[in-house]
Amino acid sequence: MKYTVFLTAALLAGVYSTPATTQSPAVGTNANPEAAITALFGNPAVVKAKNFEIKRSDLDQVVSAARSNLTVANTPVPPDLEISVLDQLITIQVLLQTATPADQAAGKIDADQQYTNLLAQFRSVEDFARLLKARGLTIEELRAKALQEAVAKAALKRALSINPTEEDAMDYYKQHGADFEQPELVHARHILLATVDLSTRPPTPLTTNTVAAKRKQIEDLRKRILAGEDFGTLAKQYSDDTGSKENGGELPAFARGQMVAEFEAAAFSLPTNSVSEVVTSPYGYHLIKVLEKIPAKRIEFTTAERQIKEALTQLKIRKLAPEYVKTLRADQQVAIQDADLKSQDEQMQANQAAAAAAGTAPPAAAK
Repeated sequence: MKYTVFLTAALLAGVYSTPATTQSPAVGTNANPEAAITALFGNPAVVKAKNFEIKRSDLDQVVSAARSNLTVANTPVPPDLEISVLDQLITIQVLLQTATPADQAAGKIDADQQYTNLLAQFRSVEDFARLLKARGLTIEELRAKALQEAVAKAALKRALSINPTEEDAMDYYKQHGADFEQPELVHARHILLATVDLSTRPPTPLTTNTVAAKRKQIEDLRKRILAGEDFGTLAKQYSDDTGSKENGGELPAFARGQMVAEFEAAAFSLPTNSVSEVVTSPYGYHLIKVLEKIPAKRIEFTTAERQIKEALTQLKIRKLAPEYVKTLRADQQVAIQDADLKSQDEQMQANQAAAAAAGTAPPAAAK
């Protein structure tokens, strides 16, 4: 487990930063699988401690959202995902037991700022809510998790005296100048008509007749767009990319290397406000409309300062937190109730101890 102590940050990143055109999430699956599991098997505590419990539904919800984000990003699900999530949930809870009113106030400011920054990536709260729903979360649930984790993080920073200064951030900025060169970006909409079954892993090809029908359909859609119909409206109605269709096919701005090659080549070659020819990728047929091209630039220190301080904080947390959290877990008498998860946790703790002694990053937990 990496001591980021902020699981929701990963979930938030997945909401708006993963390239939706690399692969769509599974289609036709239960929109709330953790609820279905709870209905079948109940909601037992997977962790019991002196002052808190973690329910199976708490763990399943975060794991489900993380899996969804990994799927959208076309990233393999790590075998230790569940125990890594549980380990962070435990860390958050033991830290919350130490939080002061000042930590709670600082955490609220931090969580509110994150929500504001995230919401700015969307045209409306409704668009954001729809995309979150596809990840198995509501806005209220996400904000509650973000608040808990921000308070836990504030408590950890206070306990370990972690508070990077502006001078620290400026030193880092000067020493890592290349990290702050933003490449050229493209902001676009797209419509995907999939020629593979996106609900399978890996996606399996559709029948020849179905692919031929999709080709005709995408060509017809292009004619309708060129004749004046609204691209976003047609994306909502027809696109198979569930990660972007509710936003009218709109994608976050992306750099080279983030999309499949065929999509990237077309997007970066198109003039602004133009619509592509039909683009064929391993996932199907695309139409792309370029909304904006953002030239490469250097990110100013004032813009990067918050991010740099966060990175410096995480570096110190990874170095100092394991032993401190280990002590808090012992004080709280944390007991994992599931035998398999308990075994994985013991292996993870042993890996962390060995890595700390060797000064290296811990390997993944055994599954």
